[in-house]
Amino acid sequence: MATPTVAANAYVNLAKMMERGGAEKAGQAVAGPSFSALLKDSVGSVLEAGKKSDAQTMAMASGKANVMDVVTAVADTDVAVSTLVSVRDRVIQAYEDIMKMPI
Repeated sequence: MATPTVAANAYVNLAKMMERGGAEKAGQAVAGPSFSALLKDSVGSVLEAGKKSDAQTMAMASGKANVMDVVTAVADTDVAVSTLVSVRDRVIQAYEDIMKMPI
């Protein structure tokens, strides 16, 4: 289940990508991040979510955190990992489709 913050960030990122795509069609040069930079940022955000989840779990084990905070952190990490896996699957499928194309 996606939180409103995760959904809002996804919409903002999609809007930025659409703006870049529209600028390229208009003939303007766009100096955006490369695919590898976007990939590194995405993996980094998943790692950060995992670290936050681990920190919340450890804080709860020591009696310093609320159960709701831990559940929220774990759910956010689950959404981030699920999104990353879905994107990975789409990239692999696109690669396989390209390799099946006749030359």
